Amino acid sequence: MNMLDFYIRVVKALDEIGAPYMIVGAFGGTIFGITRATNDIDIIVDLHDKDFEILSKKFPLPRYYADPEMIKNSVEMGIMFNIIDSSEGYKADLVPLKREPDYQIAFERRIRETFTDENDKPFEAWVAQPTDIIIGKLEAWNEGRSNKHPDDIFAILFFCLSGYSNYDVNLDEVTKKAARIGQDTLNMWNKTLARAKEEIEKGSTPRKW
Repeated sequence: MNMLDFYIRVVKALDEIGAPYMIVGAFGGTIFGITRATNDIDIIVDLHDKDFEILSKKFPLPRYYADPEMIKNSVEMGIMFNIIDSSEGYKADLVPLKREPDYQIAFERRIRETFTDENDKPFEAWVAQPTDIIIGKLEAWNEGRSNKHPDDIFAILFFCLSGYSNYDVNLDEVTKKAARIGQDTLNMWNKTLARAKEEIEKGSTPRKW
């Protein structure tokens, strides 16, 4: 089992037990134009008491670590927890759904989309809309200032504004969020948006502005 296979197994396990979830981050953005390789998957989950034990049983010891008590405590405290494949060293990060409005709104408008694995085999999963993936990238950039986040935002903008996605990016919403985060984040967003529009103009590709 490779890393992507492990991620897919986690997603399918959540589907099988009926636990609401949403893929975010770069992995979620792969269906909206992000092409860079990513070594992790970030999943927001809305787990309840009935889910802890049944999810743990999907990943039994000794190969896996998904302790139900650890999951329960993490959900109650609102902190991230991991499902770990100890034989391969893979881990999936699962973040309990926070009760702040931004997270709740994104979760409520999550969408069901088709991904492909490394063998081009399709599988369905719940994923954040491109607007919400970009907002998450703005927040992540503000925390660590990694160049991968503007690059990912550019890729999503280029893909969606060129008309290759069924979902639009709500530019006004993102701009307002960037302004609330801070001036540096707003400057980065405006610069990235301008670059995406400029590249689309150069290629004469379809766009929705």
